Amino acid sequence: MIKNTHEYNESVLHQERVSLIKIAEMAGTPSFVYSKAKLLGQYRALKDALEGLNFKINYSVKANSNLSILSLLKDEGSGFDIVSAGELGRVLAIGGDPASVVFSGVGKSTEEIDFALKNNIGCINVESSSELDRIIRRAEILSRKARVSIRVNPDVDADTHPYISTGLKESKFGVPISQSLSLFEAASQSEHVSLEGIDCHIGSQISSVTPLAQAIKSICTTIDELSRKNITISHVNVGGGLGIRYKDEAALSFREYGQMLKDLLGNRNLQIFTEPGRSIVAESGLLLCRVEFLKKALATGAPNFAIVDAGMNDLIRPSLYGAWHQVMPVEEHTNEDLEIWDIVGPICESGDFLAKQRELRIREGSLLAIMNTGAYGMSLSSNYNSRSRCCEVLIDDEEFRIIRKRETLADQIKLEIFD
Repeated sequence: MIKNTHEYNESVLHQERVSLIKIAEMAGTPSFVYSKAKLLGQYRALKDALEGLNFKINYSVKANSNLSILSLLKDEGSGFDIVSAGELGRVLAIGGDPASVVFSGVGKSTEEIDFALKNNIGCINVESSSELDRIIRRAEILSRKARVSIRVNPDVDADTHPYISTGLKESKFGVPISQSLSLFEAASQSEHVSLEGIDCHIGSQISSVTPLAQAIKSICTTIDELSRKNITISHVNVGGGLGIRYKDEAALSFREYGQMLKDLLGNRNLQIFTEPGRSIVAESGLLLCRVEFLKKALATGAPNFAIVDAGMNDLIRPSLYGAWHQVMPVEEHTNEDLEIWDIVGPICESGDFLAKQRELRIREGSLLAIMNTGAYGMSLSSNYNSRSRCCEVLIDDEEFRIIRKRETLADQIKLEIFD
């Protein structure tokens, strides 16, 4: 992990060497602001931790799919993990190599499979026997040979939020590992697919290597069973899910992660795929917003509300997961009283909040930075309440540029048809 790229300079919060006041003046609020140094620093730190292994990092596009972010990672040598045809289209739009793409997800449509096959992507992760049947049929019709990996479900608890835990038997993802051999056999026997690997992803925001190691040990047992049946594969995809520190949880150490992979997989003649998303991009980003109104508590026990111009349509993680994000005033208002505030948005939902019970010195008009929002911020945003989605800004040392324009109402309604 690299050090934070934000700090106060003369009582004003800066990202790298740019004042966030300057960003607000140029781009407006709310805006997502990303640090190039932090993004690339995280990617390079993970790459260093995996040195000595035959590995491939495939960035998880769903975490943040902005084209400029993808392009920076492509230039670093990253491949890409995708879960839709739209994400494949984004990789192709930046000149990404289709052979460096892995297609995950449980519900790939016929059209999506065709799009992947026609672009000759690196691998499709198969999550059910029905999906394998569909891939075989489409490959035959298109006269293509599909490269596939089988995603297994090891029934391992990732000890994370239930909505992002994907490796338990109750999960919709993957094939129960105890029942997976028949699927490997079917793939290996088909003339229309090439069996490339085994895949497993047990969840997101994982803070310890222990559940990851447990899952990999289970995978290794299956790999040995395949070998006994003379079924060969060339890679093992260990998924992603590496957690960061939002509040007081432990961030998963890249070094510890790399050592675990070396201990468990280093002596196997297999390429190791890993699919980080959050751990690469989350800490590079912040959501810059402005306080519109301060609404002091009018009843005993009621909270003070700081109503900002960003809402759950911009950052849904607090409402969806109960997620905690640090809130930092852009200006240190030392002459204001230190009070406890709920940071809430303008959306007509009681669940529209970004943070609760935070001690802050703020006033109406104050700028706030909602930290560690580079992952699953913009990519989960919506037009709820017909609100236009944010502008996105990339900072590079003392330079910055807009990498996504703020949506307008015209952008929102241009595809609608009415009489």
